[in-house]
Amino acid sequence: MKRYEKFADDIAELIRSGVLGPGQRVPSVRYASQTYGVSPSTVFQAYYLLERRGLIRARPRSGYFVNTYAPSPFSEPVISSQVNESTKVDVSELVFSVLESIKDPSTVPFGSAFPSPTLFPLQRLSRSLASAAREMDPRMVVTDMSPGNPQLRRQIALRYMVGGLMLPMEELLITNGALEALNLCLQAVTEPGDLVAIEAPAFYASLQVLERLKLKAVEIPVHPRDGIDLGVLAQTLERHPIKACWCMTSFQNPMGATMPEAKKQELVQLLKQHQVPLIEDDVYAELYYGQQAPKPAKAFDTEGLVMHCGSFAKSLAPGYRIGWVAAGRYAQKIERLKLMTSLCASMPAQAAIADYLQHGGYDRHLRKLRYALEEQQSAMLAAIARYFPAQTRVSQPAGGYFLWLELPPQMDSLKLFQMALAQGISIAPGPIFSPTQRFRNCIRLNYGSPWTEDAEKAMETLGRIVRSF
Repeated sequence: MKRYEKFADDIAELIRSGVLGPGQRVPSVRYASQTYGVSPSTVFQAYYLLERRGLIRARPRSGYFVNTYAPSPFSEPVISSQVNESTKVDVSELVFSVLESIKDPSTVPFGSAFPSPTLFPLQRLSRSLASAAREMDPRMVVTDMSPGNPQLRRQIALRYMVGGLMLPMEELLITNGALEALNLCLQAVTEPGDLVAIEAPAFYASLQVLERLKLKAVEIPVHPRDGIDLGVLAQTLERHPIKACWCMTSFQNPMGATMPEAKKQELVQLLKQHQVPLIEDDVYAELYYGQQAPKPAKAFDTEGLVMHCGSFAKSLAPGYRIGWVAAGRYAQKIERLKLMTSLCASMPAQAAIADYLQHGGYDRHLRKLRYALEEQQSAMLAAIARYFPAQTRVSQPAGGYFLWLELPPQMDSLKLFQMALAQGISIAPGPIFSPTQRFRNCIRLNYGSPWTEDAEKAMETLGRIVRSF
């Protein structure tokens, strides 16, 4: 065994034994070299090896840290096998009851769809907003109606370019959050009564959009790691007149799954064969824990069939309600639909975010946000291991801020929701993520808030309630 391999094994044993815990810094290269009597080159080789094993990761200008995204002690949730022909959607009452539960600030918000506002640079954003308001040309009221503020669209196009995707600005439309973008995309390609392929489980807001537009859902199972089942989707496209496919290809809500690049490319090719548009909901794209952002399915689109929807609500400015769509061949139709419904997104908010993207240090903020979310995920996983039944199955996504828990079969998550709420704890029960109200023994938990003693006590209480069933 070479010296760097032996040193790497020694550090790995410290991690496995818990001497070096998740998120802790490993010895600096200089300290390790002096203490263990090896050359800096040997230490670097050892740390590179530990990185490849997934045990540590480098933080720019900070050193090496034990990876909080370590192999999970839990089994992953079982992929849904039930496939429905088509389903009328009716979930809004359930969803509204969950949304109502998180309004009380004293409630522990494990059922929330948002990360904590304390993780965002709100004071710096307010300075950008004040500056934008002072300098805003009154003519922008007319000139910056849809498709939106040109400076903001240029900044978004630059971020696509840095990620390896060249998009013309003409394809970009600014919206009132990603949800409006997703609504407009569906309206552009469907009529009432049409069939839309969606994930199972799916984000409840997508189900509410289908319900409002009187569309029918065809559920496609989602693997907890790799995303939507392309085999089932292919069969569905052969058997049914699917008019659109709506899915999250990275850090899917609620499961957290991310499709590998090859699978995203295969998805785009499959839909291209059937000329079915893909509505790609990618609002968590910036919240990855690794060294590189996953490519969107849009990167493999050669015919303008993919409508890629994003937002700053989950990564920067939740209250500003600024999203966008890179709409491909549907850009003009969606722009006209936008003008017919809400004209334009808030102009001061657009100008403020454009200013922040240019001058505010967005990437520096994102690095801090990702580290915080990764460490909070580790804390919640540890709490689940301490307090929940051993047969609990848990997803472990490489980004975002949700965990999907599959609880013992006798569990009724709707009853659990009510019992937890009585204890001041909000959760998202599984049935709100399905038009057929399946996943009754599943819940989604949000770890997007800083971990506190209250959060730890809430997990202990929640685990005790689960064990009582």
